[in-house]
Amino acid sequence: MDTWIGLMSGTSMDGIDAVLVSFQGKAIHTYETHSSPYPEDLRKRLALASQNQASPDEVGELDTLVGTLFADVAENLIRKSSADRSSIRAIGSHGQTLRHQPSGPGRFSLQIGNPSIIAERTGVTTIGDFRSRDMAAGGQGAPLVPAFHQHFFGSETEDRCILNLGGIANITWIPSDPNTLVTGFDTGPANALMDAWCQDQTGRSYDEDGQWANEGIIDQSLLSDMLSDAYFERPPPKSTGKEKFNLEWIKTLLKRHETVRPEDVQRTLMQLSVITATRQMPQSPAMVVYVCGGGARNQPFMRELSQALSPIRVLSTAELGLDPQWVEPTAFAWLARQTMNRKPGNLAEVTGAKGPRILGAIYPA
Repeated sequence: MDTWIGLMSGTSMDGIDAVLVSFQGKAIHTYETHSSPYPEDLRKRLALASQNQASPDEVGELDTLVGTLFADVAENLIRKSSADRSSIRAIGSHGQTLRHQPSGPGRFSLQIGNPSIIAERTGVTTIGDFRSRDMAAGGQGAPLVPAFHQHFFGSETEDRCILNLGGIANITWIPSDPNTLVTGFDTGPANALMDAWCQDQTGRSYDEDGQWANEGIIDQSLLSDMLSDAYFERPPPKSTGKEKFNLEWIKTLLKRHETVRPEDVQRTLMQLSVITATRQMPQSPAMVVYVCGGGARNQPFMRELSQALSPIRVLSTAELGLDPQWVEPTAFAWLARQTMNRKPGNLAEVTGAKGPRILGAIYPA
């Protein structure tokens, strides 16, 4: 049976997740997983580059460095699994997003992590640049995981909402009625703003298990100001990133709320993520919400989410057979499979593209 590797690094820019999997019908078999954090100096350089603070030379160098790291992670995964390399059909590499600009005359989405290096170093055919074709067809280029969610997480007996809590939050609404379209879009920030504020105020790259936020209280005036951002009222299809929701966004708002304590800002940012995700979900009392992504490990965040959605059940995607950390890399392994089998990987009703498209560029072994 063919196996596939998925490589993923999200907007949080904390590191690279990798999986070795196979697919049979709606079943996923996970053979091995591997995670590797970015070196701190590289993470800082990536953060600056994502804020337009990098020259073309620096972006080119980062493309090579990140591609080399992705190749190393894939190699480590293969060694850990003792897999027969010849059975690995392809690697699907999302790359590292530096900028995502889905609107305007020069729309683009830029992921670095040179796939040629991955193919050359591993000897395995690699697929990258998944977002460009959808954007060329008029789509947002994001989110791309809803097609995977629909295929593997769809149910004939319950409406399901898959909530991915990465740097940015996105939802996939999968109704049990097969005649109702799947919908999906970015709801706004999940961890991105909390991570940025924590780094700025404490020097820590993230608020482990939401402990710092737990020390604060929600500032209702600041929260109302945050919620007034037009993005939250914009109808889908829509997608966003740290180009929009970043430290500068927070500091601009705080000019009108200068007396709010840092820990209260953090607590308010958590509530912002909870409210914007839950308010934009379709209203279905029979639905179940399944959470994936790094935010699923933030227990205070999960408690607030459950309270906001009560009596709707909030569960982990582990209940569907896939650990929250590995949903996205598995999705890109599946997208690689779609590409190699000449099948579409997007959902046009989600991204706004003119129709289904085969995604990605193939870099042969």
